[in-house]
Amino acid sequence: MPALSRQLTLDLTTPPAHARADFLPAPANADALAVLDAPQTWPQGRMLLIGPEGAGKTHMAAFWAAENGARRVTAASLRPDAADQLAAEGGALVVEDADHAGFAAGAEQALFHLWNLCAPRDCLLLLTARAAPRDWGLVLPDLRSRMDAMPQVRLGAPDEGLLAAVLVKLFADRQQSVPAGLIDWLVLNMDRDLGLARRLVAAIDRAALADKRPINRRIAAELLDKLTTPDA
Repeated sequence: MPALSRQLTLDLTTPPAHARADFLPAPANADALAVLDAPQTWPQGRMLLIGPEGAGKTHMAAFWAAENGARRVTAASLRPDAADQLAAEGGALVVEDADHAGFAAGAEQALFHLWNLCAPRDCLLLLTARAAPRDWGLVLPDLRSRMDAMPQVRLGAPDEGLLAAVLVKLFADRQQSVPAGLIDWLVLNMDRDLGLARRLVAAIDRAALADKRPINRRIAAELLDKLTTPDA
């Protein structure tokens, strides 16, 4: 029964808020935001958004898709026979985690078809990835050359202000209140890594709910140390 109770508690976590109103503009994402807000300037209607884990790619893709009526798919789910349907005439499409295309059966062929179909159909194509195409493990030479030539914009490293704002949002998304000073302490003691921030807040939330105790600096310090220790 205790295990079931814990699982039920964890399942009640509020999904992340991905509307534009929930996005946190900052110097690190200003260039990317400006590019996404001007799709009419994209060469042949294509753009690649690159950024590390947790940098905001999914959030930006979500509100861009909502504002442009775009479908959202993951690269790993792409299949060649679905490309024609996805590249709608005059539409828009987001392919997330494009860096996973090289490791999924049929995904490379599908992405190649989408590249060839979207421009003549005036269909906007936005890809997101954690790294440049040369690091995707692509096998098809024609696709690799096209991805290498694709216009791209990068999300920069967060400053202290953005890291603090993201931590506040992540705790709010989980409906967790934190003691005064904890956010400032975390910003001073952790790397400016938004992926780490996401993992850390999730771990703190799980620990607090499992033990039915309020969040405090000791819990945060223990989990930060665990997540940043090699082989953790």
